[in-house]
Amino acid sequence: MRDFALEAYFAKWEFTAKYHMTASDMQSMSLSELLNLATPEDRKAFENCWLGYTEGLGAPDVREAIASTYDSMSADNIQCFAGAEEGIYTAMRSILGPADHVIVVVPNYQAAETLPLDICEVSGVPLLVDDGWRLDLDAIRAAIRANTKLVSINFPNNPTGAIPSLDDYKALIDLCRQHSLYLFSDEVYRLLEMDSAKRLPQAADMYEKALSLNVMSKAYGLPGLRIGWLATHDHQIYDRIQRYKHYLSICNSAPSERLALIGLKAREHILERNRGILRENFSKIDAFFGDFKHLFEWSRPDGGCVAYPKFTGGISVEEFCNRLVEEAGVLLVPASFYRSELLDTPVDRFRIGCGRYNLEQGLGAIREFLQKNQDDLISSKI
Repeated sequence: MRDFALEAYFAKWEFTAKYHMTASDMQSMSLSELLNLATPEDRKAFENCWLGYTEGLGAPDVREAIASTYDSMSADNIQCFAGAEEGIYTAMRSILGPADHVIVVVPNYQAAETLPLDICEVSGVPLLVDDGWRLDLDAIRAAIRANTKLVSINFPNNPTGAIPSLDDYKALIDLCRQHSLYLFSDEVYRLLEMDSAKRLPQAADMYEKALSLNVMSKAYGLPGLRIGWLATHDHQIYDRIQRYKHYLSICNSAPSERLALIGLKAREHILERNRGILRENFSKIDAFFGDFKHLFEWSRPDGGCVAYPKFTGGISVEEFCNRLVEEAGVLLVPASFYRSELLDTPVDRFRIGCGRYNLEQGLGAIREFLQKNQDDLISSKI
C-alpha cells in the first residue's frame, strides 16, 4: 500500500503544533458533556456496560438509531465499523477485483483513490475548480468502460466543501443505474450545510446499488468513539463486507457503542450546536481573509467544516504552510496532500478547518505571521 501522506503529516504535527487549524472534524465534547445529554436509562447502560465482545454488525439498538437517520433503512441495512476508514477499506476490498475499473472524483480523501488503486484500474474525474468545484457529469460519462464497476464520490467534499446540485446528483445516480454501477458515497460531512436547501439525499436511500458512508467523527464531532457505518440495500455486498470485517476489527468497542447511541439520540442538539459554531467561525474567517485579499482567494464551502482557499502570495503554498507551522506553530494542510496520481490537481491551495473553538487564536497567529512577513511574501510575488 502507498503511504497515507496526510496521516503521516498529522503524526508529525497534529499533537505538537500550537494551533491545529486544519482539523477535519467539529469541536468535540468531553465524556461528561456527552453523558449529560443521555437519558437516565442510557447513562445507566453506559455505566454498567459489559466489556466483552459485541455483535460484529454493531449493536442492534445502535444500528436502529443509525437507520432512523435514513428514509428507507432498517437496522438490517446498517453495518458498523471502527471509524469511516474501515468502512472504506472493507467496501473496496469486498466489491472490487483486479479486472475491475473505478471512477473517483478528485480532489478527494486519499483513501478513496489509494485503496482502489491497490486493487484495479482507476480513473479520476475532476471537480471543476473554475466552476465552483462543479461535478463534471460529462467527464464521468466519458470515463465509463465495459469493466467499470464503481463510482466513488464525497459530498460535502473534503477538502473543498463543494456540494453538487440536486439535478446533477440525480443525473449521476441515473447514470450509475443505467450502467449497473455501484455508487460509493462518502457522506461524513452531511448535515453541516449552512443552507439546508443544498443538503443532498443520502445515496443509499436513492439507489439500490449505493453504499452511504458516515461516522460519528465529523459532523457529530465525536471521533474518539471510532464508530462509523455503511448503509446499503444491496445485501449481497452487505454480507461480503461483513465477512471481510472478520479479518479486521471483528467488532466495535462496547463503551463506544453506548456513547454513540447517546450521541445519535441527541443528534439534533449536537448538530445545531455544531452548525452554530460554524456560523460564528465563518464570520471570523470571512473577516480575516477580507483583510488579506492580496494573498488569498476565499469563498465559503457549501457544506462541511473544512475549506480550501487559494494562496496567491509569491512563494509556493508548500513553503507558506511549512513556514507557518515551523515559525508560528499553525498547522494547515497544503495542496500536496491532495495531489492525485490520476490527474493534475490545484497546487496553490490549502485546507483550513472551520469547526473548532480555538479558531480565533489560530487566525490571530496567522495574522501576526503575515504582518511580520508580508513584505517578503509580496516582493517574492513580484
